[in-house]
Order: sequence, then structure tokens, then C-alpha cells
Amino acid sequence: MYNLLMTILLVVSVLIIIAVMMQPAKQSDAMSALSGGADELFSRQKARGFEAFMQKVTVVLGVIFFVDALALVYLSSH
Repeated sequence: MYNLLMTILLVVSVLIIIAVMMQPAKQSDAMSALSGGADELFSRQKARGFEAFMQKVTVVLGVIFFVDALALVYLSSH
């Protein structure tokens, strides 16, 4: 059981990295990163399409990662 959970953790870790790298960039240039993006404060729109899908995938993978990590901690302590 421990080996199965460890394998799942490794696979989910790689998938989280891929999902985060596939998300589109939110800032268009370096100046908005330095200024904190204050000019875009009120122009924020809800994510749609591919961006919304990738956000949901990242959240689901994150939840699976933490549940699996907690299960591994529980198994290793007993």
C-alpha cells in the first residue's frame, strides 16, 4: 500500500508541474510585474475556456497531492 501511494504521489507531482507550466501567463510585460499590476486591478475577468480548465485541473491535482501525502504520513507512523 505504501509503495502504491508513493507512486501515485510521484505521478501527481509530475502532473502538477505540467499543469502549472501549461497555464497561460497573466502578465504581459515585466513592468506590470514590478508595479504589482495596479493598472489591471479593475480589468480582471473570470477565467474561461482553457484557462478555467487548467485552473480546475491544478486544484484537483493539488487536493489529490495533499490527501495522498497525509495518507503516506499516516501509514509511515503506524
